[in-house]
Amino acid sequence: MQQPAKGGDDLEASFPPGLYVVATPIGNLEDITLRALRALREADLIACEDTRQTQKLLNHYGISTRTVSYHEHNEMSRAPELVRELEQGRRIALLTDAGTPGVSDPGFRLISLAIQHHLPVVPIPGPSALLAALVASGLPADSFHFRGFLPAKRGQRRKVLEEIKSSSQTHIFYEAPHRIRETAEDVVEVLGNARPIVVARELTKIHEEFLRGPAGEVLKTLQERGEIRGEITLLIGKAETLDVSKVCVETGALARPTIQQRLAQIMAEEKLEEKAALKKVARERGISKSEAYRELLANRQPKT
Repeated sequence: MQQPAKGGDDLEASFPPGLYVVATPIGNLEDITLRALRALREADLIACEDTRQTQKLLNHYGISTRTVSYHEHNEMSRAPELVRELEQGRRIALLTDAGTPGVSDPGFRLISLAIQHHLPVVPIPGPSALLAALVASGLPADSFHFRGFLPAKRGQRRKVLEEIKSSSQTHIFYEAPHRIRETAEDVVEVLGNARPIVVARELTKIHEEFLRGPAGEVLKTLQERGEIRGEITLLIGKAETLDVSKVCVETGALARPTIQQRLAQIMAEEKLEEKAALKKVARERGISKSEAYRELLANRQPKT
């Protein structure tokens, strides 16, 4: 008998053996597809990042399928075990705590190993924090780049931000709540006060929030708050096109403002004292504060 098609408008009579990569809600438990629910019910086993978290979803929908843990600390040993189960004709659903497996979450090792063993891998699409944040951000979505989690160390994080300084794309990152203020400070210092950014927090949950605007304004809002909690997606808009009529051109290249000019700009925009503003200028240019001060004195116009 001919098997029903997996694509198109036809529904499968039942799910054949294979690995099912199932997207689950990122917050609101109603954000799950009918096909995903059926896959979870018909699976022989559910491999999930946190069995306790997944059990909440299963209990909500009355699903009693057996679960087993599959996370970053055991995937080296667990992936071969699950592949052996697949080779015996099992149906296994792969889940993460929230969203689509394999996107900044465990899953890649098992998926690639199943493919190497010529076993079916079937995606069951659904919620994704990066797409939910993007479409509601107000930033251009015609060209974007998802970068996963930003580095925890400041130097490495600033290096990533330097890479996108002149980018014509929207860039999307995940960030931990306890680092978002520090990251926003780096965005301001590396990309400037005016760079458009969006901080999307607790998507689809009761306290869902979008902070949209120039980086300097969003940073100020974050600094005025107490403890920041929840899952966070950070979006950085593309660099503005330079208006050549408004910049100085020297020897065919765009001239960078002097330390004195940049110092005055920061003091005016951010209402900082000269000492604090000079520290920021030095950090922007990757030089010591004393070196920046010497250059400032050498180029400072004498008072008349």
